Amino acid sequence: MGKNLFDKVWDRHKVTTLDSGHDQLFIGLHLIHEVTSPQAFAMLADRGLKVLHPERNFATADHIIPTDNLARPFADDLAEEMMQAIEKNVVAHGIKFFGMDSENQGIVHIIGPELGLTQPGMTIACGDSHTSTHGAMGAIAFGIGTSQIRDLLATQTLGMTRPKVRQIRVNGKLQKGVYAKDIILNIIRKLGVNGGIGYAYEYAGEAIETLDMEGRLTICNMSIEGGARAGYVNPDDKTFEYLRDRMFSPKGEAFERAVSAWKECASDTDASFDDIWEMDAVSLEPMIAWGITPGQAAGVSEKLPKLSDMPPEERDVVSKAYEYTGLSEGQEIRGTKIDVAFIGSCTNGRISDFRAAASVVKGKRVAHGVKALAVPGSKKVKMKAEEEGLDEIFKEAGFQWREPGCSMCLAMNPDKLIGRQVSASTSNRNFIGRQGSPTGRTMLMSPAMVAAAAINGAVTDVRELL
Repeated sequence: MGKNLFDKVWDRHKVTTLDSGHDQLFIGLHLIHEVTSPQAFAMLADRGLKVLHPERNFATADHIIPTDNLARPFADDLAEEMMQAIEKNVVAHGIKFFGMDSENQGIVHIIGPELGLTQPGMTIACGDSHTSTHGAMGAIAFGIGTSQIRDLLATQTLGMTRPKVRQIRVNGKLQKGVYAKDIILNIIRKLGVNGGIGYAYEYAGEAIETLDMEGRLTICNMSIEGGARAGYVNPDDKTFEYLRDRMFSPKGEAFERAVSAWKECASDTDASFDDIWEMDAVSLEPMIAWGITPGQAAGVSEKLPKLSDMPPEERDVVSKAYEYTGLSEGQEIRGTKIDVAFIGSCTNGRISDFRAAASVVKGKRVAHGVKALAVPGSKKVKMKAEEEGLDEIFKEAGFQWREPGCSMCLAMNPDKLIGRQVSASTSNRNFIGRQGSPTGRTMLMSPAMVAAAAINGAVTDVRELL
């Protein structure tokens, strides 16, 4: 019986088994941002420790930076304090930093693959829950907490429990107007927000294989929302071509040697899995996560579920979602009014996302009363979009075209919902208060669906506009 990618990569990076029973893993790449790192660097200083392998650590600024007025000092004193801390710490420890003045600045999970830092067969960690994104490149990647960041900086290793591996097979091809975001929202709806606890997810099947790399990144990004410890896609020719000529990718003959090694990382054809789950892509329609968890999702043509039809263990949280959102069981989700449209985040802030959204809004206008933001995930994405004229399409339609950053995904910056506003968002979480207002409401959709909602001022089946 062969081995899956996850077990291959884990075994290659295992240093030893600790007395606690955890495996000590060598981490090939550590990504750092300004919000979760200050405390970890302070812990190192308290112990008189240095960063063991600064060349394997890379930092950026993304969570707290404004996307309109970038003047320093920031208006938010805490944000300014965090920026000053990371600027000081990277210099003190010799860590490469893609700061606000760098042409490579951007959201940490966008720039990793974009710069070729993220490569197949790697172990990757970052103090951010959506680190699972990097698994799309054939790596295994984990979000970690502050004390683990400290340990990783000091030792370049982590103590971890090996999860089981579930293969998720997405069979068939997607219809026009249906995207990677719809796949992952449906998976989370079907398996639940806790369904992946104790597992890593391997995404496979025709629909996954036919996706471009940016679609795969979207799916792996939201693995954590389904409870999985990590999510990955086996590397293939699309992976290798994506990485060719990237800044930190191997060059020339070294690249060809790397490709040979990367191919060996993929799951064997007879690999074993702890569980296999399948879904049909052909019948999938655009999805909307309407409630207070990403698992509370519905197809655009569906009505919201009745409590009496729900499993007993889910009724309380669904009832809470109806109370919070003001929606009703049995109600059609299509036609729900929105106040804000947000396109961006580490889930959907890449060039293909803006192309998809621009194809919907071109020649149209944002509905009266809707605030629409288009926020590139990195400076490279912004530059590419502007080369293609996408920024003008968005601005002519009534969108605000912003500077790169996490923006309204988590609202640790000036981009926030106000009061009871309803947001159509390409981000990854619709928790209560997630977008900056304790009473604001978030609905998760694909970039094309958010664009359609912005134009009509309400949840719309984007297929009607394509």
